[in-house]
Amino acid sequence: MSISPALSVLDLVPVRTGQSSAQAVAASLALAARADELGFRRYWFAEHHNMPAVASTTPPVLSAAAAARTSRIRVGSGGVMLPNHSPLVVAEQFAALEALAPGRVDLGIGRAPGSDPVITQLLRMSGTTSDVERFPEHVRDITRLLGAEGATVQFTSGGTYDVHATPAADGAPEVWLLGSSDYSAQLAASFGLPYVFANHFSGEGLERALDLYRAQYQPSPRNPEPRTFLTANAIAAPTADEAEARALPQLRSMARLRTNQPMQPLETIEQAQATPVDGMAQTIIDAMRAKWFVGTGDEVAATLRAFAERWGVDEVMISPIAGSYEGEPLDAAPGRVRTLELLAGALG
Repeated sequence: MSISPALSVLDLVPVRTGQSSAQAVAASLALAARADELGFRRYWFAEHHNMPAVASTTPPVLSAAAAARTSRIRVGSGGVMLPNHSPLVVAEQFAALEALAPGRVDLGIGRAPGSDPVITQLLRMSGTTSDVERFPEHVRDITRLLGAEGATVQFTSGGTYDVHATPAADGAPEVWLLGSSDYSAQLAASFGLPYVFANHFSGEGLERALDLYRAQYQPSPRNPEPRTFLTANAIAAPTADEAEARALPQLRSMARLRTNQPMQPLETIEQAQATPVDGMAQTIIDAMRAKWFVGTGDEVAATLRAFAERWGVDEVMISPIAGSYEGEPLDAAPGRVRTLELLAGALG
């Protein structure tokens, strides 16, 4: 008998045509509250910048808002893009989140910038950032800063200075490494950290990354065994035809991104259906659609269950990317809510 995986949510806070940032955030926070009610394990916010269709620019702020509207589900980042930030600032933000929601905060850390080169330069001009080449060192710094003992700065003169992310920690967020490459898998293994493969992004290299992570894993006090789960783009609807229709806006948006077209807010389903795409975009759409989980609740649940069993994970984090019809409320996301409800019902 097959075992149903636990479900979690990855949210990019999508913004559709005619929707304000405030309305998009309101829709996502309502979705987080519903995920909490349905028994989902965790709810993570991504970090992206200067994208008209994505409002998840600040995972710590959004995580705090989600924590205030939920009572059980774990909240956090999927992930904080560490090169954009000072390690101490990240540690302080998530130590504060842990104080707000003790025992249910996750800090997912990634190495990619989550933006284009112009935004990366602006981040470096306007705030404290970290050197991407020192990523392993900074991950280690964050884990130490979050602990009750803190970290110690060693001066060249021989003196030391103690640093803590918060004055009196009695708990710490759970740190995860995120990635889609051999590098991230091997680094997570060497640090004894749990690891998430970003399968929703492309899915390429999944088998090798998991094999490397599991084979090279070095046990740590908090994580004596390797721990991993996978992400997946998913849409469930009452009918397969509706699910396919709700997939179209996001598919078209991703095709625009990958063909270097100007980005724009997500189309409504009616807009997406009314506007043809060229042959190159259609090829990209077809290739992406083949890797997404789209259909009725029972259909998507069955494929997610098989997916989890294939890769030996007990949890799948879905990115519920269902688009919206014209006339659906701007401060809600009925298609995304229905995806969670149908999958929770089908997977128990």
